[in-house]
Amino acid sequence: MTQSSEPDLFEPFSSVELTKFRRALRRWYQRRARDLPWRRTGDPYRIWISEIMLQQTTVAAVVPYFERFLDRFPDVEELATAEEGDVLRLWEGLGYYSRARNIHRSARQLVEELNGVFPETVDELIKLPGIGRYTAGAIVSFAFDRPAPIVEANTLRLYSRLLALDENPRSTHGQRVLWAFAEHLLPRRSAGEFNQALMELGSQVCTPTEPECPKCPARSVCRAFAAGRQSEIPVAAPRQQITAIVEAAVAVRSGDQYLLRRNPEGQRWAGMWDFLRFPIEDADRHIPESGLDSTRPVPSRLARQLERTSQDMAGIEIRANRFLTELRHGVTRYRIRLQCFLAETDASANRMADGFQWVHPDAFSDYPLSVTGRKLARLLEAM
Repeated sequence: MTQSSEPDLFEPFSSVELTKFRRALRRWYQRRARDLPWRRTGDPYRIWISEIMLQQTTVAAVVPYFERFLDRFPDVEELATAEEGDVLRLWEGLGYYSRARNIHRSARQLVEELNGVFPETVDELIKLPGIGRYTAGAIVSFAFDRPAPIVEANTLRLYSRLLALDENPRSTHGQRVLWAFAEHLLPRRSAGEFNQALMELGSQVCTPTEPECPKCPARSVCRAFAAGRQSEIPVAAPRQQITAIVEAAVAVRSGDQYLLRRNPEGQRWAGMWDFLRFPIEDADRHIPESGLDSTRPVPSRLARQLERTSQDMAGIEIRANRFLTELRHGVTRYRIRLQCFLAETDASANRMADGFQWVHPDAFSDYPLSVTGRKLARLLEAM
């Protein structure tokens, strides 16, 4: 889609108005821009890491992760030579762990195929694992100051309001409109600063609720503001149906060690370590909504299911001793009640199949765990 195919859509942004908007936005950005660590550099590696971390994660949460990650992996060569487990361990708590695996794969590809040099075009960057059109545009404009449009959560909301877009901005057509508009706005020079300013405006002023429209440098050309429709736009995406499930996490103990399992490719949290974890069949029959009582034995029917499934997974016989705790969390469209159990085994801790490891609680910190896995590990450490 090009600008000419939607002649009315970008009408408020004539060349004169667009020039005024760009100037006003730059002046606002110079006053209001936050001092963030990834804005102090033109290094494409650091910009890339920050942009991947910022996907699905708030700025406040990312800053300490970004700084720790760069301390450990200061350049693409260090990252490329690292073990995947070390990368995942530093990513632990950020979630969406496929991002960490993709940057590790991309680092190796950059070093092996391009001598560690980042491509300077969107078309070349999107060939790397985990780099889409937005991330590629961010790297190109922020690191190399080349014109490249960007559409992410904050600018999606900003553009939708500027245009008073009356459709789901995440739909195929909505995305086509917004990417064309992003390109329409983009200056030929200082594109990186301009894109940063757009993102900052969306984050700090054009917020999801109660936007600060009187302080916005774009209010004179904002259709949603003119019509008083800021609260209606962007159009909300259809709400995803939530599925409630119950899972078990079984901490199998042999002597003073516990059994950990490395999640294989294709499964949730691939590459991370965890205790034996699986869905509980007919959970409504076994577990009341209020949870189990840690002072009483595990119900016999549930104990047999835990023992049978654990043996199928690890190849060892266990005895489900007692309930430890319940952890509640969400993963994509699932709301999970994780029932945590302690079990014993007579199996030797010296031998175990690939993908399993006996670990003393003192060494839990050496293994990348999911958030719930880490909570259970800390409970076991304190026992």
